[in-house]
Amino acid sequence: MRFKKKREEEITIGIAPLVDIVFLLLLFFAISYHFDIASGVQINLPKMSKTISGDEDENRVTLIIDKSAQIYLEGEKIDLNTLRERMQGYVQERGLIKLILQADKDVSHGSVVEVMDVAKSAGVYSIIIAARWKPEGLK
Repeated sequence: MRFKKKREEEITIGIAPLVDIVFLLLLFFAISYHFDIASGVQINLPKMSKTISGDEDENRVTLIIDKSAQIYLEGEKIDLNTLRERMQGYVQERGLIKLILQADKDVSHGSVVEVMDVAKSAGVYSIIIAARWKPEGLK
């Protein structure tokens, strides 16, 4: 009786699944990368200990106050009078507006309160103060 010899199959790593995995990792890191600088204005946000996430909303407007108390609305440098007019325009166009306020931690408290007061008087629905998450234990 003749027995068949078992062929030893050569073990290979397929290049196609490896390329797929590399592209998926690249896509994941590209999407999840967080930018600290928005609109070319460099600010140093205050740190906080817990993260708070909210729903994405098209009625959000971003306002930045840099270290020298310059105000940027949606990336455009403006003054307080123009801020009031633009915010009133946003409220009339879009309805209820949520303002995301990104103020440098070194800007005076008075400047931030003044901007918040102008926004509220223009009809802004809510003001969200942005902060950078700091893991507990780090200083």
